[in-house]
Amino acid sequence: QVQLVESGGGLVQAGGSLRLSCVASGRSFSSYGMGWFRQAPGKERELVAAISRGGRNTDYSDSAKGRFTISRDNAKNTVYLQMNSLKPEDTAVYYCAARPNTWDSAVVVAAARYDYWGPGTQVTVSS
Repeated sequence: QVQLVESGGGLVQAGGSLRLSCVASGRSFSSYGMGWFRQAPGKERELVAAISRGGRNTDYSDSAKGRFTISRDNAKNTVYLQMNSLKPEDTAVYYCAARPNTWDSAVVVAAARYDYWGPGTQVTVSS
C-alpha cells in the first residue's frame, strides 16, 4: 500500500507561483511513475504533468507547458509541481498519483493507470 500526501496549495493572485509537494510512503518510490492531476468544480479530472520513475522523462498538458515543472527527489520520496504564471483557470484541487513498477522511461499520462492517489490540495487563483 502506498500513501500519498500533497501540500503547498493555497490562495494566490494571478501571475503568482506555488510549489506543490507530494510525499509517498514506502521503500520503492524510485520504481513509481508519478503524476499530478487536477479537478475543477463540474469538470473531469485531468492530467497536469507526469514524470518517469527516474525523472528523465516528463509530459505536460498543453495548459501546463511552459508554466509548470514537474520534478522528483527519489531520496526524499517526493514529487514536486512548480507552478508559475498562475491563472484563474488553474483553480482546482490538485492530486498526485503513483503507479508502482513502471518501466524506467515510461511516463504514465492516463488517470486510469494510476493505482494510488493522494487526498488532494486546493489551489485557488484570484484575478
